[in-house]
Amino acid sequence: MTPTLGKAVRHEWPLDWRFLSVNHGSFGATPHVLLAAQQDWRRRMEAQTGRFFSRVLPDALRHAAERLGGFIGAEGKDIAFVDNASTGCNAVLRGLRLQPGDDVLVLNHGYGAVRNTVRFVTQRAGARMTEAEIPFPQPDADSILSRLQAALTQRTQLAVLDHITSGSALVLPLQRMVAACRDAGVPVLVDGAHAPAQLDLDLRALGADWYAGNCHKWLCAPKGSAFLWTAPQRQDETHPLTISHGFRNGFLREFDWTGTRDPSPYLCVDTAIDFHARLGGAALRARNAMLAADAASLLARRLNTDTGSSATLTGAMAVVRLPVPGEATAAHATALRERLMDAGTDAPVHAIAGSLWLRISAFAYNDLEDYERLATLVAAVLRG
Repeated sequence: MTPTLGKAVRHEWPLDWRFLSVNHGSFGATPHVLLAAQQDWRRRMEAQTGRFFSRVLPDALRHAAERLGGFIGAEGKDIAFVDNASTGCNAVLRGLRLQPGDDVLVLNHGYGAVRNTVRFVTQRAGARMTEAEIPFPQPDADSILSRLQAALTQRTQLAVLDHITSGSALVLPLQRMVAACRDAGVPVLVDGAHAPAQLDLDLRALGADWYAGNCHKWLCAPKGSAFLWTAPQRQDETHPLTISHGFRNGFLREFDWTGTRDPSPYLCVDTAIDFHARLGGAALRARNAMLAADAASLLARRLNTDTGSSATLTGAMAVVRLPVPGEATAAHATALRERLMDAGTDAPVHAIAGSLWLRISAFAYNDLEDYERLATLVAAVLRG
């Protein structure tokens, strides 16, 4: 039976409900039960640190990886924990052996931090970062796929594909895109930062070479909990950013210990999966997506504007065009977001395709009244 959500579950989080929380996608929100689980792991670590790191942590990490594997359709032995999805992408990209004239393909809607990493590694090697342009707004799966196929060449050494784009909140037709890359002989790194617990995942069936995802967003684990899934045939060439004692002793030996740090965010994944199931699991994911679509339609009507994509390419986030005159720039978007925060809410604003777009998230603690309030705040800020 699906639990009653919205206001009925807000007691689960330490959020300040005087502030309008409609941006779960950026950083997530850690509930009380996860904070308590994290504190329990920290107590165990500090009670006898040497024994914890040498005897408790290795098995605890692998147990958490096995639970996570069952949740995302993967084997635990192929999952390494990292601090965030960008760290996982960096581990793959910084390990590339590029030559002058090689290309690394990204999407023009790709996440800025990962695009910067691609820019860094290609410039250092005398290679190039190339782009596949996603049509926007209102793209369709076929047009996205055709743009990707047109951008793949014999020089493409790697394609970096987003599962859900950050700024434009598009759920891309990833399985078809990965298949197109494989047909062209191009390996694939997926930036799946927003996907775990927002979408149903089956990494075994996907066919990518690497998949980096966050657990601190939609799965509600503590901040600093993410993973890098690596296909078995790619593990020998994949190393953590920090090379430590496990170097050349296997994928997991390298990633599981890179030095002393607080591993409690990783170890809470077990509890996070249980919490997600208690809130409804698959039913929660479907409910969040439906709420995001309804919220985007409401905002578009109230602001007399339009949404960025159809429901078929939208998950628990959506974007709405802001009726703002003049040139849409990144600086303008940042200033508008700051004004919204001053007004009592945090909703990202992005400059895309010549317009400013407001991104909303829908999570368990939200209901449609939140977006009615948001529409009022946005209209007031725009008038101001």
